[in-house]
Amino acid sequence: MGKESSVVVSEKMKLLLALLILQLCFAGFHIVSRVALNIGVSKVVYPIYRNIIALILLGPFAYFVEKKERPPLTFSLLVQFFLLALIGITANQGFYILGLFYASPTFASAMQNSVPAITFIMASTLGIEKVNIARRDGLAKVLGTLASVGGATIITLYKGPPLLHQQSNPPSSSSSGQDLVLSATKSQNWTWGCICLLGHCLSWAGWMVLQAPVVKKYPAKLSLTSFTCFFGLIQFLIIAAFAERDLKNWKIQSGEEVFTILYAGIVSSGIVISLQTWCIQKGGPVFVAIFQPVQTVLVAVMAFVILGDQLYTGGMIGAALIVVGLYMVLWGKTEEMKQEKQDDNNQTLTKHLLDSNGESKESSVRTDIP
Repeated sequence: MGKESSVVVSEKMKLLLALLILQLCFAGFHIVSRVALNIGVSKVVYPIYRNIIALILLGPFAYFVEKKERPPLTFSLLVQFFLLALIGITANQGFYILGLFYASPTFASAMQNSVPAITFIMASTLGIEKVNIARRDGLAKVLGTLASVGGATIITLYKGPPLLHQQSNPPSSSSSGQDLVLSATKSQNWTWGCICLLGHCLSWAGWMVLQAPVVKKYPAKLSLTSFTCFFGLIQFLIIAAFAERDLKNWKIQSGEEVFTILYAGIVSSGIVISLQTWCIQKGGPVFVAIFQPVQTVLVAVMAFVILGDQLYTGGMIGAALIVVGLYMVLWGKTEEMKQEKQDDNNQTLTKHLLDSNGESKESSVRTDIP
């Protein structure tokens, strides 16, 4: 008994440690991406290099591991892969990098907590997710969704005063006009950044919803990810042909640029995918999703220490609402799964009892026959 309990504790500790490392990798990606933008890496070139590295890592691995279980390719599947790449790679990463450029890593991470709620709205609209408001789990999912959407709206529309320090010296009369113009420009850029981050979350949620039926037709997940990454790379290259013609922006000119690109490709697209898959297998998707807000806390601390980013009241209020909404949606989904499992068990038991009664009646009839 003692050995078994120690093994269980050890497995739980491994899972918790893996989840913390996973969120740390996610948090690091927000900071590293912002550093890349700060040092002048192109907003188009950065995701291209990231997807090239990811494809080099995932492609051969997917080819050899899923060689036997990979279904044959059809034109219809290729079109679906292309659409998944357009939503899940091009729009998703494009909106993210623009939102990060205009806003901050902290609020990028906070906005991502609304993805489960947005996914729930899309799945419910398409009939993939069922909602029963009369039950507690259905009501929790609806209220959680409203809280998450409300939090994202507050982050977008209301910045609020800074939390940690205020400007101590008031502006002089000669510079007040210029300061007002700069303040208005920053506020406008901040709003655009939050709108882009909302587009990023919508794209991410849409990609997960549309991926579900594709996975049923093409269950080789690593190969599916590789094809999606390949088509996303092609789409970004087409965009770059119009938006990034200066060859200087394609050259890697410093060790910082090398580090940021390698981190994005190897850690964020390689290690994170494998680590997240292992965590989902061990703890389930709900347990993994519960740790999502940990990333926001880590990003806020890292952004304040490394980048000197400021924390604002509106962002914190919005982030708190999103986290509360996230947990309500997850709780509702967990309760719904428990109820469905209980209903299935009851149906199985009822069917078994009916079959047993039918067999006993048949046997009694047979014994009565002379």
